Amino acid sequence: MKKFIFLSILTFALSSGFAQEKPHSVCQDSDEGFVYEADRFADIRILRYRIPCFDQLTAKQKSLVYFLTQAGLAGRDIMWAQNGEYNLPIRNICEAIYRSYPGNKDNSEWKAFETYLKQLWMSNGIHHHYSNLKHQPQFSEKYFDQLLNESKIDCHDVHKKVIFDPTIAPRKVEKDASKGLVENSAVNFYGKGITTAEAIAFYESKIKPDDRTPLSYGINADLIKVDGKIQEEVYKVGGKYGEALEQVVYWLEKAEKVAENDKQAVALRKLILFYKTGDLKAWDDFNIQWARATEGDIDFIHGFVEVYNDPLGNRGSYETIVEINDFEASARMKSMMDHAQWFEDNSPTDKAFKKDKVVGITYKVVNVAGESGDANPSTPIGVNLPNAQWIRTMYGSKSVSLGNIEDANNKAGGSGILKEFAYDEEEVERAIKFGEAAGKMHTAMHEVIGHASGKLKDGVAPSSQTLKEYASTIEEGRADLVALYYVMDPKLVEWGLMPSIEVGKAEYDGYFRNGLLVQLRRLKLGEEIEEAHMRNRAWICNWVMEQAAQEPNPCVQVVSRDGKTYIEITNYEQVRTLFAQLLKEVQRITSEGDYTAAQKLADGYGKKVNGKIHQEVLDRSEKLNIPPYNGFMNPVLVPVNDENGNIKDVQVTYMDSFAKQMLMYSEKFGFLK
Repeated sequence: MKKFIFLSILTFALSSGFAQEKPHSVCQDSDEGFVYEADRFADIRILRYRIPCFDQLTAKQKSLVYFLTQAGLAGRDIMWAQNGEYNLPIRNICEAIYRSYPGNKDNSEWKAFETYLKQLWMSNGIHHHYSNLKHQPQFSEKYFDQLLNESKIDCHDVHKKVIFDPTIAPRKVEKDASKGLVENSAVNFYGKGITTAEAIAFYESKIKPDDRTPLSYGINADLIKVDGKIQEEVYKVGGKYGEALEQVVYWLEKAEKVAENDKQAVALRKLILFYKTGDLKAWDDFNIQWARATEGDIDFIHGFVEVYNDPLGNRGSYETIVEINDFEASARMKSMMDHAQWFEDNSPTDKAFKKDKVVGITYKVVNVAGESGDANPSTPIGVNLPNAQWIRTMYGSKSVSLGNIEDANNKAGGSGILKEFAYDEEEVERAIKFGEAAGKMHTAMHEVIGHASGKLKDGVAPSSQTLKEYASTIEEGRADLVALYYVMDPKLVEWGLMPSIEVGKAEYDGYFRNGLLVQLRRLKLGEEIEEAHMRNRAWICNWVMEQAAQEPNPCVQVVSRDGKTYIEITNYEQVRTLFAQLLKEVQRITSEGDYTAAQKLADGYGKKVNGKIHQEVLDRSEKLNIPPYNGFMNPVLVPVNDENGNIKDVQVTYMDSFAKQMLMYSEKFGFLK
């Protein structure tokens, strides 16, 4: 167990006289000799990512990046605690064994224990980061007792039962309302004895139907019962997770002093106030100021952000991403941002659900300098924030594509999966030539245009309240459908966003190939699709396939050849027409808060898996020996001080071991018990 301490750092003087030169607009950095893959275990491959042209930043900018990354890592344990009440104790026990076990480490059971610990690190807890199911150790309880005894480590019986008994906390997030969303979720957001009905009623009592600027109720608080009465336990300095948040604030206050401009500094001060007070108004103020702060080269995502891990969609998971603008790539995509109103006006959705004026959309390709919490080791490749619909409507939003993360994915990958599941050689050649551009275009359209499009009908509450457990998958599907509809539009070629309409065809090929076949390799045989993004890809593809099957000449269909299943697209324009029809309906569902229709889509088309096809996919994938998931190791930023103790430079280093990085994080940033 760690005691609360301040990390040591030499005094940082504001009068250090930073150079004010700007970074160069064109990066000549090279990745020659860089090794992307660091580790493999279970169904995971761990990759490193580079920070291109970091040396082109000024000393002041490097210091800002350093302080922001330290602030993010200081709150790392919060994510572990949010994911489940047993996570930190079990992690600490397993890490203690890993450090101190004196016995034989060259046998199958030790390797199984090591794999189990790495799975915990990857998932920030005992449940799989994607499937939500609990990791099952492939070593015996007897062997675990041996490890404890020889390492002289104590382990409470409760924690041992959690590890080995599959019936205890079997699922992190329950998505099936009939089973009890709160009652059967292992996430650590709800105290003992709180029911789904009680939790829903608690927040419904706070909602004002005519409030056009509603607070994000529950975003930073657990629900607990005290003397039979439900109340919130707020995340703040001096409150829940206070030990870690005090360290977060310590580093953010240093970052605020070296902010690039006044707007960025104001946003940081608002964020600090939110962490100190837990006040939801401060959270809104921060998001407004953050959305307005668009002029710097450095940006960040920081807070209790995504709500996927709460079965009721209220509580935000702790997440941080530190970003450096990729100036050249962002300039190439500026046309998309400039045409945001055109995309809204020409959407196939009903006019009543379109925004009259799209405001404040900013889009950048960025290079990640560090991630923590919900964003690491499993990271997104694109983000659009803030989440509050009224802030997005009134003040705009920011969309980013994480360029160096996508780059690492692409350069560490291979063509084995593509060649195995593509329908024919023409599809393979198109994917090789245009697939990378297609993926980046889809991500950009999804984040920039998709999430920023549409509006709610007057008087309709946010989706977290109306669509409830289906809100996340419907929203991700809506953004996907916007991207899918427009990626085949010749305007994108005309505006220089794509070299050819073949990019759109490559995206359609890949979307069906993944949504109906390839993504199934992420599931164990017999599992249903639970994760929001996987489910939205499934319900989109299955709905379109059902509609296409009614055509005399189906535009997309399942084809069996030599005992293998493939997806063949024969008419891309007709597929686009079907995407348009579905987008129109999904926007209506969102705008009107139609829970029944959302349930029909998500469960009826997105949940069930064809067992025969699933087995086939698993068999075909196993032969390729390519893990279905990627996790990422952060670079390590090392400050260099002058003779007066002021930071004069920050160096980027890369660790050679996933285990070493995880152990280092626990040692330096383990502020919660």
